[in-house]
Amino acid sequence: MGDCIMDRKHNPQLTATARALRKNMTKEERRLWFAFLHTYPVRFLRQKVIDGYVVDFYCHQARLVLELDGSQHFSEEGLLKDRVRTEKIEDRNLTVVRIANSDVHQHFDEVCAYIDRLVKESLAEK
Repeated sequence: MGDCIMDRKHNPQLTATARALRKNMTKEERRLWFAFLHTYPVRFLRQKVIDGYVVDFYCHQARLVLELDGSQHFSEEGLLKDRVRTEKIEDRNLTVVRIANSDVHQHFDEVCAYIDRLVKESLAEK
């Protein structure tokens, strides 16, 4: 795939991938979406295409990307891929926040409070 396709905002292949990921969210993504983000007063999108990547959750107003990380993200290869991906996305003046799936399971209320604080802090800076 050429660079020009990856840089396009609406890559049809990635749009189809994002649509499939929305239908097949992980249990952690489902929990965060349906128990918190779906009704959050500041709009979040799920499985949003940004710069050739499909991010888990995106809030345009707060310029915030949330990524839920399973165990594959903590391998050496996973950490390197995530660092490159994060740098590219943050080049768009977005903040990428990574949350471990285990935290969604074990500390759900704290995760929600953390996201709420990040959004409010971002909006206060505008």
